[in-house]
Amino acid sequence: MTSPRSGWIYLALAAAAVITVAPFGLGLLTSVTSAQQFATAAPLSWPSPPTLENYAALSGAGFGRAAMVTALMTAVILVGQLSSSVLAAYAFARLDFPGRDALFWVYLATLMVPATVTVVPLYLMMGSLGLRNTFWALVLPFVFGSPYAIFLLREHFRSIPRDLERAARLDGANTLDVLVHVILPASRPILVTLALITVVSQWNSFMWPLVITSGGKWRVLTVATAGLQSQYNAQWTTVMAATTVAIVPLLVLFVVFQRHIVRSIVVTGLK
Repeated sequence: MTSPRSGWIYLALAAAAVITVAPFGLGLLTSVTSAQQFATAAPLSWPSPPTLENYAALSGAGFGRAAMVTALMTAVILVGQLSSSVLAAYAFARLDFPGRDALFWVYLATLMVPATVTVVPLYLMMGSLGLRNTFWALVLPFVFGSPYAIFLLREHFRSIPRDLERAARLDGANTLDVLVHVILPASRPILVTLALITVVSQWNSFMWPLVITSGGKWRVLTVATAGLQSQYNAQWTTVMAATTVAIVPLLVLFVVFQRHIVRSIVVTGLK
């Protein structure tokens, strides 16, 4: 039998869930509401009838290409960041070399540098390389790992018993074999969590793609969605349709991998 205290806890959790989900539900309802009804009907009116014309308008705005560019950019950065971060974190956690700890803490200190401060230097670097308004300009600044990912992986790798590594080396495994067959299988939850963090951050990136690209060829979803507000005179039904399309892949990822996220929190104590 549920105690009164547990009942209040469940009630608070249910209220928090409603507050969290309500904006997404409102956006979805707005996306299937006609522009005329949205402009004339009372707020929070139910779509009568629901329509997909706002989603059809996205195809003419180059939204499909923007989605493909965003997916490709996110995939390349994800592979690059995970590969680089795993290698760097393993070196900082397991390999002994002069200045290892000092180099790690200096690198970690870059977390205190705001991302906006690096926009101008990165822009000048991409310009000097002739990469402005190209796909590589979108991915190169972010493909070689991140301080947060390396820090989190390093701490997790250090928590893995060294006996597992010693046993593998007794069986003739080299450093790469230990990393691939011992360390990585024991780190699946944290790797999945880092992958989700990377996907969400890059899928929603706005400032750097807006600065480094011009025109419609390499626009990403966030820039394309912002452009809809001026292109369609701030027709919020179309903007909400674009926002819904952009959010759905992230929701699917969280639903599919939510167990791994919980496991990573339990294993690492991440809060």
